[in-house]
Amino acid sequence: MTILPHRPARIAAAAALALAIAILIGLVLWSIFSAATDQASGAGRVDIPHLLRMTSIQAGLTTVISLTVGMALAWALNRLRFPGRDLVVGLFASAIVTPGMVVAFGLLSIWGRSGWINQASNALFGTSIGNPAFGLPGILFAHVILDGAFAARIMLARLDAIPQPRLKTGQSLALSAWQRFAIIDWPALRGTLPGLGAIIFLLAFTSFPIVLLLGGGPANQTLEVAIYAAVRQDFDLRAAVLLALTQIGVCSVVILIASALAPIPTSLGPSTTPSWRDGIAARLLQAVVLILCTIAFVLPLASVLVNGMLVGFGRLLAQPAFWWAALSSLIIGASSALLTLVLAITLAMGRGATANGVIRTILGMPAFAYLAVPAVVLSLGFFLLVRNLGVAPALAAPYVVILGNSLLALPFAMATLGPPFEAIARTRGKLIRSLDLSGWRQFIAVEYPLLGKDIGVMLALAFCFSLGDLGVIALFGTQDFQTLPLLMFRALGAYRGSDAAAIASILLIGTIIAFVGLPKLFERIANAAR
Repeated sequence: MTILPHRPARIAAAAALALAIAILIGLVLWSIFSAATDQASGAGRVDIPHLLRMTSIQAGLTTVISLTVGMALAWALNRLRFPGRDLVVGLFASAIVTPGMVVAFGLLSIWGRSGWINQASNALFGTSIGNPAFGLPGILFAHVILDGAFAARIMLARLDAIPQPRLKTGQSLALSAWQRFAIIDWPALRGTLPGLGAIIFLLAFTSFPIVLLLGGGPANQTLEVAIYAAVRQDFDLRAAVLLALTQIGVCSVVILIASALAPIPTSLGPSTTPSWRDGIAARLLQAVVLILCTIAFVLPLASVLVNGMLVGFGRLLAQPAFWWAALSSLIIGASSALLTLVLAITLAMGRGATANGVIRTILGMPAFAYLAVPAVVLSLGFFLLVRNLGVAPALAAPYVVILGNSLLALPFAMATLGPPFEAIARTRGKLIRSLDLSGWRQFIAVEYPLLGKDIGVMLALAFCFSLGDLGVIALFGTQDFQTLPLLMFRALGAYRGSDAAAIASILLIGTIIAFVGLPKLFERIANAAR
C-alpha cells in the first residue's frame, strides 16, 4: 500500500489554482458567448461547414500520416546502431519545440516558387515545377515533419521500455523482423496510438502559423486562420465568435475522448542502445526509412539557417525594431516559462499528494485548458474580455501574451513534471513521513534534487513554445509591441524575404540553445544540491 505524506496545503494550493484557471477560462468563454449574442449582424461571408470540413480533413490526414511515419521511424531507430544515434534521436525529440512557422518557411525556401528545387530545375531543365509548398500538400508536409517526429520519439520510448527477458525469448525463437513487430512491438505500441493520435489531431486542428503561411488561399483556410482574418482584416466579431465556438465544440469532444485514454508522457531523454539485430533486408529498409525521415526533417531547417545567415542578417541587426522584438520575445519567453513552472509544480504537487481519483482528475483538468481553447481562440477571448472591462488592449497585451503562452505550455509541463512527482510520492512517501519533513523541506531535500533535469526540460519546453508562438500575439500585436514571430510574419507580408529568413534562423538557433542547454544546466544545479 502506498503511504503518501500528509500535505493538505499542497492539495489546497493546487485546488485554488485549478479553480482560478477554470474561472479565467470561464470568463474568456463568457466574453465569447456575450459577443455572439450582442452582435446583431455579420458572419454572412463565413462558410463554417466548409471551414470545419477542411480543418477536419487536414487534421485527420495529418494524424494518420504522422502515426504511420512515426511508427516506421521509431521502428528504425529502435533497431539500428550507428555513430551519432543519440544526436539523431535528440534531433527528432526537438520537433516538439521547433516553431511551426520556421518549418513552413523552410519548406518555402526549398519548394517555393523561388526555392532551391525551382532554381535547380530552371538551371538544369529550363522549367519550373510550380509551387508545391502551398496548399494542402504543403500543410500536410509541414505538420508531418513536426508531428511525425514527435510521434516517433514517443513510440521509441515505448519500444525501449520492452523488458529484456521478452526480447531474449524472441531472439531465442529466432523471430523475423515482421514476427517480432507483430508479437512484441505491436502490443507495446497499440495502447499509445489512440491517445497520441488524439493529441496530434488537436495540434493539427488548432495549427495556426503553418496554415497561415502555406494555406495558399481560402480553399485551404482553417478555423484558426479564419478567426484571425475575421478580427484583424474584417473586424467581424460575430463571425470570429461563431468560428471560435465551433472550434471549442470540436476540441472539447476530442478532449473528452482523449481524457478516457491512457496519458502520453513527454519523452525527451536518451534512448537505450539497441540490442536486437534484424536480417540484412530489414536493416536496409530501416536505413532507408531513417535517411528519408532525417532528410525531410533536417533539410527545411538547414535551408532556414543557410538563407538566414547568408542573406539579410547584417541588415536585420541594424534595425531597431528587431532588437525591440528580440527583447520582447526574451522577456515574454522567460516570464511565461517561470509562470508555467509555478503552475505545473503547484498542480503536480497537489496531484502527487492525494490518492483520491476524483481530486486527481480535478487537479489535472487545467492541463486541458489550452487544448479546449486554443491560442487564437484564447487570444480572441482575452481581446473581448479586456474590451468589456474597459482596458486598452495595448496595455493588457504583454500580460495576456505571457498568460496565454503559459497555458499553451501547461499540458506538456504537466506531462513532464507530473509523473516524476507522483513516482517520488509513491517510492519515498514512507521515508518522508518517517523523517517528518515539512512540505518545503521535502521539496528542497528530496524532490528538487531528483527533478532537476525534468524542471530544466519543462522550462525549455515552455520557453521555446513562447519564443515561437504566433497565435496569442496575433491579435494583440502592434507596431510598438511585437515579438520575433510577429515581426517575421509582417516581413513576409511586406515581401521582405531576407529579413524573414534572418529572423527564422535566429528563432531556430534560440530554440536549439534553450532546448539543449536548459535541461543540462538545471541537472547540474540539482546534482550540486544533492
